[in-house]
Amino acid sequence: MSELLRLPAGAVDLSSIPTGSTLGFPGRGKADAGSVTADLRPELDELQERLFATGRSTPETAPKVLLVLQGMDTSGKGGVVRHAIGMVDPQGVDITSFKAPTKTELAHPFLWRIERALPGPGTIGVFDRSHYEDVLIVRVRNLVPEAEWSARYDEINDWEARLVDSGTTVVKCFLHVSHEEQKERLLARLDDPTKHWKYNPGDVDERQLWPAYTEAYEAALERCSTQHAPWFVVPADRKWYRNWAVAQLLVEHLRALDLRWPAADYDVSTEQARVTSS
Repeated sequence: MSELLRLPAGAVDLSSIPTGSTLGFPGRGKADAGSVTADLRPELDELQERLFATGRSTPETAPKVLLVLQGMDTSGKGGVVRHAIGMVDPQGVDITSFKAPTKTELAHPFLWRIERALPGPGTIGVFDRSHYEDVLIVRVRNLVPEAEWSARYDEINDWEARLVDSGTTVVKCFLHVSHEEQKERLLARLDDPTKHWKYNPGDVDERQLWPAYTEAYEAALERCSTQHAPWFVVPADRKWYRNWAVAQLLVEHLRALDLRWPAADYDVSTEQARVTSS
């Protein structure tokens, strides 16, 4: 999946990338989604536990994993957290949902609040939105001068390179939802009283800016998909596929870490005898 969903180098045209694709899915479709996704759980759970155990035993050298989730409103960032990240032990996961910056955060460079939310040794960090908001909504809404936000692409690339060099695996997923599917999801929230809390009238205002957001995303994807931290474009019109695809990407990146169970720093036979006689 990492190769199938990795954004190719070059100019990005999101209109040419299908939002309803099920690229790489091994089943027959939605009917198999539950079982295929469930099949990932044992391996994902064990890999995450190995990561967490390494963080406990050798925190000074333990790797870290950062999953970045970006996408238009209703693309399913929360759904991925519930259904994909929900398959692992929550004690080894840190989830940060980035909202509009506070006055304190605005008083610092834009990456300051991001640095404070990075995962610790042996931990999977999940960003629901991220530092990319500072070249997305900031750009679309003209919140800072162009000279300021346009310099941030290189700042982001340099920062992510340092992050990777320091032992963090960065997995960046753009959840690619269509304009029509977004409308259907917004209407579904309004049709269901149990979903009214998820609806924000401001989402319609943002929807009016779809072309501008598309342009901003294309620029961010094109300029910030690097060898050390590539973007993966995940078709998001089918929720079941989106959740499976992100879980599969996470499994593949954890596998690549070649994690081993930490060796005991005590004599196992001695401790077995002590427990037996206790």
